[in-house]
Amino acid sequence: MRILLAYPDFINETKFNRGIPGNYSEGLASISAVLKEAGHEVTLYHMTWMPERDEFLSVVREFNPGIIGFSLRTTAMPFIAEMAGWLADEMPEVYVVCGGYHPTLAPAEVLALRGVKAVCIGEGEYPLRALCEDLNRTDIPSLHFKAADGSTIENPVGCLIEDLDSLPFPDLDIFDFPKLRTGRINTAMIIMSRGCLFTCTYCGNAQFRHVYPNRKHYTRFRSPENAIALIQRVLEKQPATKYLEFRDAIFNMFAEWFYAFMPLYREKIKLPFNCNLRFDLLDEKMVKTLAEAGCFSIDIGLECGNEDFRTKYLHRTMNNEHMIQVAGWLRRYNIRTVTYNIIGLPYETPALALETIKLNARMKVNGVIANIFYPYPQTKLHSIAKEGGFLDPSVDANDKVQLRQPQFSRDDVLYLHYRFHAIMRKYRKLYALPEAVAAQKIAAYDKSLLSPARPRWLLWRLAERRDKAVRFAKRTGAKFLPKLYLWLRGKRG
Repeated sequence: MRILLAYPDFINETKFNRGIPGNYSEGLASISAVLKEAGHEVTLYHMTWMPERDEFLSVVREFNPGIIGFSLRTTAMPFIAEMAGWLADEMPEVYVVCGGYHPTLAPAEVLALRGVKAVCIGEGEYPLRALCEDLNRTDIPSLHFKAADGSTIENPVGCLIEDLDSLPFPDLDIFDFPKLRTGRINTAMIIMSRGCLFTCTYCGNAQFRHVYPNRKHYTRFRSPENAIALIQRVLEKQPATKYLEFRDAIFNMFAEWFYAFMPLYREKIKLPFNCNLRFDLLDEKMVKTLAEAGCFSIDIGLECGNEDFRTKYLHRTMNNEHMIQVAGWLRRYNIRTVTYNIIGLPYETPALALETIKLNARMKVNGVIANIFYPYPQTKLHSIAKEGGFLDPSVDANDKVQLRQPQFSRDDVLYLHYRFHAIMRKYRKLYALPEAVAAQKIAAYDKSLLSPARPRWLLWRLAERRDKAVRFAKRTGAKFLPKLYLWLRGKRG
């Protein structure tokens, strides 16, 4: 079987921008490895922009696949719908199957798309391999099929792969690494695990876990030895690599695994790296171990600065003072800290959002990623937003702000999103003042920011333009001045 894996690796804002580097997909690389191991021929159609109709169909015809497998995230639904429609019109003989996050959470919605013949719920390696062996089968676990009469055939979800060591290493050959975002800066992306232990309400992991019959094994790591072998394999394929980027959901999820892996990494790999961590799993010993192994930067979820709100609505029971203490340890061991934050949550107010910004200032973090809340289907926070009446069906799917809340207007959300960095820097300066003076000035700054007289609609538009210019400069630097980019990374790390 000839399989074309179609990867729409762009967002609505950049869908017409040709030249933006792409991203590695571990899921597609793993599927390709399993299919090739079974003797099938696999090619990746890596779309970093939305192709024109004729351009898309020309690529498909050139490869002449029996199956096209679309990797589908929620925000890519409009693009996939359009491309699947093109195939239905021009190449109805091609078997179109969709897998990924959105089909797992909303399979019926995806299967209803014109041209789509099957969807995969959960891990796709072995269901897709079974489909490749017989396109007429409709009893494959984890696959839902659209019958000729338009009815749906829904099979139960098969077991997830409990032993990741049993999988072949991801097929790196389908990617053009020098053209990837990470490849241009001599960085390789590594993923050694699947799943997450936690049930944050804005994330799909809680729902993904429950689709499997063996859900108690949802969170899995490769063995430390197998993980090292995987990294060595990646370095063989990408010999120019100088940094590693671990994209596991939570690198320090299992302390026993962590303390078994770190000595092996120091002995056999020795490259500087960054990773995702979680505050309530960190202590000073773990931070010191990370630094000694070469960790120069971490990404970590702060999300919301108010403890009560964070516990009630996000199910993240973390202590602010411990988070500040962790940030201090990271500074002590010279590890750069970047936090994830969410603005515009259901029932959030501008004052609560300011608490998030102020907690970042108190922690003296090196950088922040300020995301606007997106209500992913089937998540707990989507249900909360719906029950609160905050989901307006007339809102465009590509609108940055999906919720319409009377206490937190769209302009307020966009203003705090685009001005997050600047406001944080101001608060950081105020916190550095003597305590009595700081309290007075912070109260005055709070009042100014929350004043209805502040022209937030104008200020966020100006900030948006600046943000686009900065992102363009960073992309250009990474593309045309990679040595300078790497030098700056080394200086700050």
